[in-house]
Amino acid sequence: MSERKQILSRAECSALRGIAILGIFLHNYCHWLKGIVRENEYTFNVGNSDGMLSVLAHPDGNLLLHLLSFFGHYGVPVFLFLSGYGLVLKYENSTRGVGKTAQEGPQEGKWSYLTGSFSFLRCHYLKLFKMMIVGFVAFTMVDMITPGRHHYQVLDIIAQLLMFNNVLPDPDHIIWPGPYWFFGLMMQLYIIYRLVLYRRHWALTVGLIVVCWLLQMGCDPTGDTLNRLRYNFIGGMLPFGMGLLAGRLASNTLLLTTTRNVLLMLVSTALVVVLSLNYQAWFFVPVFVITASIGLVKILPVVVNKRLEWLGSISAALFVCHPILRKIFIPMSNWGDVYAGLLLYVVSSICVAWVFKLLMDRIPNPK
Repeated sequence: MSERKQILSRAECSALRGIAILGIFLHNYCHWLKGIVRENEYTFNVGNSDGMLSVLAHPDGNLLLHLLSFFGHYGVPVFLFLSGYGLVLKYENSTRGVGKTAQEGPQEGKWSYLTGSFSFLRCHYLKLFKMMIVGFVAFTMVDMITPGRHHYQVLDIIAQLLMFNNVLPDPDHIIWPGPYWFFGLMMQLYIIYRLVLYRRHWALTVGLIVVCWLLQMGCDPTGDTLNRLRYNFIGGMLPFGMGLLAGRLASNTLLLTTTRNVLLMLVSTALVVVLSLNYQAWFFVPVFVITASIGLVKILPVVVNKRLEWLGSISAALFVCHPILRKIFIPMSNWGDVYAGLLLYVVSSICVAWVFKLLMDRIPNPK
């Protein structure tokens, strides 16, 4: 797809990754702090939303921590959106797809389709594994020598390495470190994309988004069923599907003026806050997190976006290493030096991520 037809440039996508990883790795520290408002991520607890309203009405010195804890996890939908968007640009709108449109559907014979699907999934599993294994090995060693170590079971380890731990019972307590649930989620979405949505009509993507939403809307807001669904592709289909649709249907005719991007960002941010207060509306918060983020990267000064692009370039390494540094520095913040612990965590995470990226780059990419 030519650059002029893209609603997001390569640089803007990288800056969005920078914003997403900022939210995720700061959230994953702040929501472990004592007395900080917790998020509604896998389930919806009215008490958490009320707590957020209370700190907004009566802000204190920890307001930033509350905001990062409650909203920071929405960096995940931004990553899912970018994943869907990137898959379309790479596999459907690139020169390798000349002569085929996203609406034509798979044109391979049955055997070719199966081997192509296996090759696609094998390649993407190995890419995820390359990212995960470096952080997982380092984390387990740090975890063993620091207080509060996790008691791994054999199945937990195998499930993490093969990225199917999301489907096991009680994912809250078997996925450790917690953020690594993302690898199983991405593997599921790759399977859904290749076997169900690849080069299919856009209506199939919309239909699957609606089905996944309907499966969640009737659940108990704090129940185990909703928790299990949102650990898996059902909970991530909306932002991922948005990325697929943006790659297939959006064009440069949707590019907005600076004023309209400012308005898009402000209105979307307001909707993120308002919709977070109601269970049924909460399902659609990721839509406006994504539009707010897009509006933001399009209005930020170039110098700021350059810094975000660099952060986006190490986002994979930062994602896998930040649980290690959190385990080390979180006691410092909980002992009272809240912001000192947070600052050390940020500096250390970015430095270790830079080293991890150098290491990950030396691992050959799968063919």
